[in-house]
Amino acid sequence: MSKSTFVLTLKLNTEKYEEDILNKRLEIGRQIYNACLGELFKRYQTMKQSKIYQETLKMKKSKKRNKNFNKINNQFGLTEYALHDFVKPMQHHFKKNIDSQACQKIASRCFDAFKDKIYNPKIKVHFKRYNDFYSLEGKSNDTGIKYRGQRLKWNKLNTPIIIKKGDDYAKEALENKIKYCRILRKVIRGKEKYYIQLILEGIPPKKERTTKNQKVGLDIGTSTIAIVSNEAVKLLELAPKIDTLENKKRILLRKLDRQRRSNNPNNFNENGTLKKGIKLKWNNSNKYLKTKFELKEMMRKQKVLRKQSHEKLTNYIISLGNKIYVEDMNFKGLQKRVKKTTINQKTGKINKKKRFGKSLANKAPAKLIEIINRKLNYLGKEILKVNTWKVKASQYNHIEDNYQKKKLNERWNIIGKDKIQRDLYSAFLVMNVKDNLEEIDKNSCNKYYEKFKENHNKEIQKIKTSKVKIFASMCI
Repeated sequence: MSKSTFVLTLKLNTEKYEEDILNKRLEIGRQIYNACLGELFKRYQTMKQSKIYQETLKMKKSKKRNKNFNKINNQFGLTEYALHDFVKPMQHHFKKNIDSQACQKIASRCFDAFKDKIYNPKIKVHFKRYNDFYSLEGKSNDTGIKYRGQRLKWNKLNTPIIIKKGDDYAKEALENKIKYCRILRKVIRGKEKYYIQLILEGIPPKKERTTKNQKVGLDIGTSTIAIVSNEAVKLLELAPKIDTLENKKRILLRKLDRQRRSNNPNNFNENGTLKKGIKLKWNNSNKYLKTKFELKEMMRKQKVLRKQSHEKLTNYIISLGNKIYVEDMNFKGLQKRVKKTTINQKTGKINKKKRFGKSLANKAPAKLIEIINRKLNYLGKEILKVNTWKVKASQYNHIEDNYQKKKLNERWNIIGKDKIQRDLYSAFLVMNVKDNLEEIDKNSCNKYYEKFKENHNKEIQKIKTSKVKIFASMCI
């Protein structure tokens, strides 16, 4: 079992010449990455044309088929270590700027991005554009990129690292062993900032936070989350501050489109569609580039706000209990467009094929689950994923002990004589599953139902009387 690790990010106190050196090395890293990716594409195309690959592809899924694929990958050099051999001449050429370990890490990073395409040709892997490569990392703190006494040392670079006097968290974190270091460049409000990320062994320093040995059930939707424990019942919006920035982002996107059309009228047809079949040349005005930068900054703020919101919510959830249950959801499946074309019976028009891609991108529920699991790992626990298809939390009634299918727009359940919000009830049932994570424990539901109902009614009343945003899925 691998040891727990955590990341400490510290700002570099760089001079202008040091920033130029770091930018040069990041650009070299980008070129090495693209060279590795180009080589992988060549090897992949050669492999696809071979008879042995075509024969293996037609085989039924089995262990033998997997073994054959592994042999083919080794034969055509589609492995991580084969890519390390390919990158060796480059690391000698660039040794004054990038060490061998950093070079190998770039090759590994490239292979990680490409490896899924070997088995699924539909996956797209892109080359890195100029100035679009933001990090470099080593393999250990002994050679290459090193942390030594509050300084970054790397190929004649000796840059001081900023640690504030009152930053007890950083000082305590640095008592742990440093596995390796990563250089990171961020663009914040138009200015490039440089950081060092220390990947440390162990668990992060504890903050003043108590965790109870209690069960917590979660029902995570595309935009909301229902939280149920024996003490609290909550129905909350995910990352609520994102929506304001999303509206501003939409305005900037429309502005970008107008500017692009006015700068390049010959690239569009009379009906406003883009011309196809010819190579188009694009003219970008200074105002267009300024708007593009504003959009990039807006998206950066969104990312930071979303992560802060998820971290804060995770701390609250873990404070309720360390046994956290959630349905095993396929969020990628919800992002995909509907394949079947359907017609609205009332209007006669074709229904949109869009699903939940936009809200999932904005609210990032999968990221929340990832953060919860990471913080539970520090406590020696992990998130417990309930079998969605066997438990059927949205259909079960613990009083009548039966299942009843419901439409997506049916947001309330009748449990005995009580009217219970659907998401909150699902979270309650998920909390009361058996140890096998495949059955609902009816006796446990009966034991805790009255307390849940009391907290449920308080939460619904609180939502009705407060000024919080009410989603259609809440139906309150």
